[in-house]
Amino acid sequence: MTHIGAGNEEDLPRLFREVERMADTFTDGMRELDERRVTGADSTGRVVATVTGSAQLLHVRIDPRAMRDLDHVTLSQAVLDAVGAARQTAAEGLDELLGRLNGGRPQPAPEDNPFTRYFDEFLRESGHG
Repeated sequence: MTHIGAGNEEDLPRLFREVERMADTFTDGMRELDERRVTGADSTGRVVATVTGSAQLLHVRIDPRAMRDLDHVTLSQAVLDAVGAARQTAAEGLDELLGRLNGGRPQPAPEDNPFTRYFDEFLRESGHG
C-alpha cells in the first residue's frame, strides 16, 4: 500500500480498493487456515495434538505406552508440549498470511509489534487462541 498525501482526494478511491483487497485477502486466508490441519508432538512422540491452522485444538492422541509409562504430571506436560508444538506450526501459517498482506516484508518480532496484544486478544475472543 502506498502513502497518500494530505489533500489528495483523488487517491481515496484507490486507498479504499486497496483496503478492501487486503480485507478480502485476510478473510480468504483465515478461511484457508481454519480448514488446514496441523499436528505437533511432545519430545517422545507419544502425545500428538491436532489443531486447525488458526490454532483451535481439535484432537489429542495419547499413545497407550504413555498412559502406562508416564505419571500424571509428566503426561500433562507432554500434552501441553504437543499442543504448543502444534500451535507453533499453526502460527507459522499465520505469519505466512500476514506476509502476503504486507507484500512479503518481514514481520516485526512479537515483542516489538504494538498490535500483538490486540491480535492475541482477538484470537482468544474468537475461539482461535
